[in-house]
Amino acid sequence: MADRAGRTDGPMRGRSVRFRLLAIALLPMLVILPLLLGVAVYRWNARFDATLISKVNGDLTIAHQYLARILEKTGVQIRALGLSARFRDVEEHDPLSAVGDLLETSRKEIGLDFLYLMDSSGKILVSSPAFPGRPKGDWPIITSALSGEAPSAGIDIFTNDELAAISPVLAERARLDLVPTPNAMPTDRSTETHGMVVHAASRATTPGGAPAALVGGILLNQNLEFIDTINDLVYRAASLPEGSQGTATLFLDDVRISTNVRLFEGRRALGTRVSAAVRSAVMDEGRTWLDSAFVVNDWYISAYEPLVDSYGKRVGMLYVGFLQKPFSAAKFETLLIIALAFIVITAATVPIFLRWAQSIFMPLERVTTTIGEVESGNLSARTKLPASGDEIGRVAFHLDTLLDQIQERDRQLREWNEELNTRVRERTRDLEHANLKLEATTKQLIMSEKLAAIGEITAGVAHEINNPIAVMQGNLDVIRSVIGPDVEKAKVEFRLLDEQIHRISQIITKLLQFARPEEYAGYVERHAPGSVVADCLPLVQHLLNKTEIDVVREDRASRLVLMNRTELQQVVINLIVNAIHAMPDGGMLALRSFDAERDGNPGIVIEVADTGVGMPADMVEKVFDPFFTTKRREGTGLGLSISQTLIKRQRGQITVESEVGRGSIFRVWLPEAD
Repeated sequence: MADRAGRTDGPMRGRSVRFRLLAIALLPMLVILPLLLGVAVYRWNARFDATLISKVNGDLTIAHQYLARILEKTGVQIRALGLSARFRDVEEHDPLSAVGDLLETSRKEIGLDFLYLMDSSGKILVSSPAFPGRPKGDWPIITSALSGEAPSAGIDIFTNDELAAISPVLAERARLDLVPTPNAMPTDRSTETHGMVVHAASRATTPGGAPAALVGGILLNQNLEFIDTINDLVYRAASLPEGSQGTATLFLDDVRISTNVRLFEGRRALGTRVSAAVRSAVMDEGRTWLDSAFVVNDWYISAYEPLVDSYGKRVGMLYVGFLQKPFSAAKFETLLIIALAFIVITAATVPIFLRWAQSIFMPLERVTTTIGEVESGNLSARTKLPASGDEIGRVAFHLDTLLDQIQERDRQLREWNEELNTRVRERTRDLEHANLKLEATTKQLIMSEKLAAIGEITAGVAHEINNPIAVMQGNLDVIRSVIGPDVEKAKVEFRLLDEQIHRISQIITKLLQFARPEEYAGYVERHAPGSVVADCLPLVQHLLNKTEIDVVREDRASRLVLMNRTELQQVVINLIVNAIHAMPDGGMLALRSFDAERDGNPGIVIEVADTGVGMPADMVEKVFDPFFTTKRREGTGLGLSISQTLIKRQRGQITVESEVGRGSIFRVWLPEAD
């Protein structure tokens, strides 16, 4: 046990040293360095993404400041108009029509979509353009202006009817068809009819000196100049790498009402909607979204912030972002360069490390391999390492010396063993010779017993059958003489009786022939297989009449066979009777003959197929053995064995295919008559 453990521990220690040396050589380059690179790349990627988020956050700040400036500027301009000397002079000395002209001119100069003067009761005194209806007058910014507070401006959402009361053109401009957008929140709406308005108001006076409010607004729906200005401010030329693209969008709720994001072929993505995740975070929770997002048809580094109306309610979003693909490509290119550099450096340095380690573990491997070969039986194996002054060389030299001693002792043991084996082989050869004689004697005894049994059966059958046959033949002759000339009326029947009586005699002869086939050699004739099968059917008709079996005939053979007709009939009848016994509940019996070749030799096949109970595979292998039967008390087990003997005598072959529950097919192949 101790010796065995020593042999096992040696190779394990050798492999351990090898693995340790390889680990010492490769661990820094293939493990530690990749880990450090991975950590560095991970940190760099996180910082890179944080830089992109920081940039888009700065872009959103610029867009927010521009929108705030628009609101402030609009309020200041309306207040300046209300306090201007020109407005006061026109208001005090001219009719309201002149005030309307001033508002029209001022509206166009300021860039407003509407401008009107309203008294404290909500009545529109004068407007530009002329309002077809009466707009809503209780907006918080208007109430604030009428109360004398500082002028205010904000974002308000107008319904389509409220816009139509100001101008049908504005109502139509606010209307947008919603475009189905993947990942958007489900909705039943098909159009967006509300309008987002930059709404400003300032305190003023009526021509009579009563308090009034000067109100103006800019509709942001489809206001492309407004959104393009934001985009130009945020994403100036060369502010993004080549291939990237900056975009800005104004949302009413989650619908793009003003954007420079392109849907396809230069068409702006008006009417598309933001994803449900972004809407939930910005509109529902009021958070600013700073992350990657899928915008219409591509991924963008995106920033969304909620927009609040004068009521303090979140009504929309302001978005800026730039295409993510160029930055992802840049990151991938950087990672690819790092990976290629690592591979090149590794490919250049690892062979050097391996060569250093190899000078240590290769001798150890030679020692381990030699020990393994010796354990497998090769006592001539040696390390054959060159002499060296180190410890490994001295161990290898002592190992070779020990192996020489072991081989010599093994040679002596083999010589003694060979001498002993020679003596054992001589005794074994004598025993085998004696066993062969005993086996031959046993076979002769079994064959003698079998032949004796067959001889006894044959003698008994011949005695019991030949006498009735003689009586039948004699009485048949008497019947012919008694009938006289009328015998011609039953000529065929008498012929068949003669043939079958003769066939009984032949069966007795064949039974004897099975036991001593070399003593019998019947005469052969040329026959058409179809006529032989036809002659067999009347002889088994009484069996067919007892069952519901349909007989199918198919004679396609054009060749003749050379065989004793009675012997061939005996084979066919035996197969038909077996098929009938296999179908006790009825079925179909198919009798076919056709030309066929076997091993390049022309011949014919007689096929007997039934739809009976079939046979398992182990029974199919034994079906041609003498005395093997499946009929229990009804059969002797000689029928198929005799049939096979008769067919083989004519250089033919009989085969069977069978499946339990589906029936059997016996095929008799005979060579064509020369």
